[in-house]
Amino acid sequence: MEAVEVAGLRIAYQRVGQGPPLVLFHGAGDDSRSWRQQLEGLSDDFTVFAWDAPGCGQSDDPAPDLSAGELGAITAGFLRAAVPAKPHLLGLSWGSLVVLELYRGYPEIPASLILASAYAGWAGSLPPEEVERRYAQVLAEIDQPPETIINAWLPTLFTDKADPAVVAEATRIMADVRPAGMRALLSASGRADYRPVLPTIAIPTLLLYGEDDQRSPLNVAHELHRQIPGSKLAVIPDVGHLAPMEAPDAFNTEVRNFLHGIAAA
Repeated sequence: MEAVEVAGLRIAYQRVGQGPPLVLFHGAGDDSRSWRQQLEGLSDDFTVFAWDAPGCGQSDDPAPDLSAGELGAITAGFLRAAVPAKPHLLGLSWGSLVVLELYRGYPEIPASLILASAYAGWAGSLPPEEVERRYAQVLAEIDQPPETIINAWLPTLFTDKADPAVVAEATRIMADVRPAGMRALLSASGRADYRPVLPTIAIPTLLLYGEDDQRSPLNVAHELHRQIPGSKLAVIPDVGHLAPMEAPDAFNTEVRNFLHGIAAA
């Protein structure tokens, strides 16, 4: 792992490959290890970066009352310190909120956006009662041992067709979640609403979803597609929320084709 210091925090990251920079932002409860099959599969064409978000993996814990603006500033600082040139940004689930917050405050930084299993924030994509249910669930689970809650989460992340070895890999990563990190990420993003940002996006954008995603279903995908000018929507059949882990070949092909299309335009 490499690392840079941003706003007094050590932010760790993986870097592999050569070519245009592609930066990967993982979901909540994960870290850069969840991108193993993208780090391996896309590094022939791109320099692939995968950060450990503040409070995750080998990165330092931020303040528990981290704000969305502070998260965006940390993300911008990380990109400026670690990543050369204008990067392509890929955010998965909660990582899509990191990307949207970055774009809201610093639209000059990215070359393109890939929003996978994404929301316009929970409050921007889900009914208010579902937002409060999810917020309360995560808040109640923060201080519980991860092994007591992982089994409840897994069916919402994968389909029953997922490779058991991949599910086991995700389980090991989720077992390392830290309460301080989850508390900060919930503070920054738990009630986020990025609907005002979507119509302002003026760079190439791919929306990439699993057909059977329970957490961010296709009606969310279609609404983001409607709101983001010129966006492209790709759906991977028979795949759940953690599409890059469950169907890495199909996921990587969509990412590669999208980015090659930008380069050829």
